[in-house]
Amino acid sequence: MKAAVCVETGSQLVIEDIPIPSPRAGEVLVHNHACGVCHTDLHVMKGEVGFPLPGVLGHEISGIVAEVGAGVTNVGPGDRVVGSFIMPCGTCENCARGMEDLCSTFFAYNRLRGTLYDGETRLHRPSGEPLSMYSMGGMAEYSVTPATSVFRLPDELNLTDTAILGCSLFTAYGAVRNVGEVRTGESVAVIAVGGVGQNIVQLSAASGAEAVVAIDVNDDKLALARRMGATHTINSSHTDAAEAIAEITGGRGVDVAFEALGSARTTTLAVDITREGGRAVVVGIPPAGTTLDVDLARIVRRKIQIKGSYGARARRDIPDLIRMLAAGKLDLSGVISRRVGLDEAPATYEALDRGEILGRAVVLTGG
Repeated sequence: MKAAVCVETGSQLVIEDIPIPSPRAGEVLVHNHACGVCHTDLHVMKGEVGFPLPGVLGHEISGIVAEVGAGVTNVGPGDRVVGSFIMPCGTCENCARGMEDLCSTFFAYNRLRGTLYDGETRLHRPSGEPLSMYSMGGMAEYSVTPATSVFRLPDELNLTDTAILGCSLFTAYGAVRNVGEVRTGESVAVIAVGGVGQNIVQLSAASGAEAVVAIDVNDDKLALARRMGATHTINSSHTDAAEAIAEITGGRGVDVAFEALGSARTTTLAVDITREGGRAVVVGIPPAGTTLDVDLARIVRRKIQIKGSYGARARRDIPDLIRMLAAGKLDLSGVISRRVGLDEAPATYEALDRGEILGRAVVLTGG
């Protein structure tokens, strides 16, 4: 099969021919149809997040089940499925207490070692050299993933568009519903409206937020945010965002501010525009070692919460998202602005790094 391999940091992805992997007990082999292009992969490619290389990136997939390992009953060959980037083990302490988004097995084995949960990768070069897996290693024609992270899709859902459910929409859902707890009538600001930010916008609107303010430096992204449900937009490259928020909210600030870029500067802005008793939710992944300098007295006296959000809870939240999509309550096609073949994956990540991708790009891994 073909796979886009990250050989070393600071270099372009390389399309290689590698053996099709095989699932083991409790695992599923997916013939990938599409894989989303996520900014988190860029952090690995640029060396901003530690991950063993060479490896296959890509962590939001849709496709058809090709084979299942022993003991798998939730899906079978031929099923149309979507995969979540957090692949819960289902048995660690965090999974047992309902916090699959903090699955300690996932972080210890996959994010630190690039393996599945027996400590081995399923991907290798023809020579036998192992290739690390970032989640399931979705930027390839086939992927192996634990059965806990694959979910059947109804026939009416587009297989290409649903690829971004497993990270972009999944991450936004965890931020809006589980951490930000956006309620009817509240005001929301979303700082940086890329792929995840656009979905935070539409989920906030779907949750009944009265005002949804999109903040970015790109007018095209702000126009898309309007279509996704933003009631106000602010181009912070020529408008003071904090002053604009004060004007929109009558000086109060927003109930919930989401930071979806991953920088200290934009996180500080999120805290600054949060009203008394409000929540500042940090969603963007910053380079390792990034720190935040905030006025602690204001945090204490104004009862402001600073909360982190990393994904969602796969087995509880993915079925909810599938139902919302099937009911027409959410729009994924509007978020996707570029669809390319696997051979174009290296150039597409470079375009993402240059800020040229509006919303989300999707690689058609299955042709």
